[in-house]
Amino acid sequence: MVDAQQAPTRPLPRVIRVASSIALALGVAWLCGVAMKFDARLATPPGFGRGLLHGAMMPAAWPALMAGSDQEIYAAHNRGRFYKVGYSLGVNLSGAVFFGIVFLGAGALRKPRQRNHPE
Repeated sequence: MVDAQQAPTRPLPRVIRVASSIALALGVAWLCGVAMKFDARLATPPGFGRGLLHGAMMPAAWPALMAGSDQEIYAAHNRGRFYKVGYSLGVNLSGAVFFGIVFLGAGALRKPRQRNHPE
């Protein structure tokens, strides 16, 4: 049973949230770089499916690129149009998910408006 006298939990300070977000972004970017280097060693050139994955990982590589790490974000030797279609779709889906989360999160931070209901 929960004690009614317990103090409510306080949210993490903004500095800790920002620092943990940056650390998470850099960790994901590093993992994407490792995955792309592994993928470059595969014998067959990437097609639609791997293009989709490469496109989805591209936005995650941005923090590492900004930090000065040279990340592979596109397979130069690919199967052509199907790879490019998959890559473009992956980038767009990844962006839609990311910006959807950002906009939904921003909406949750706004205070709810008071509505005047006539009764």
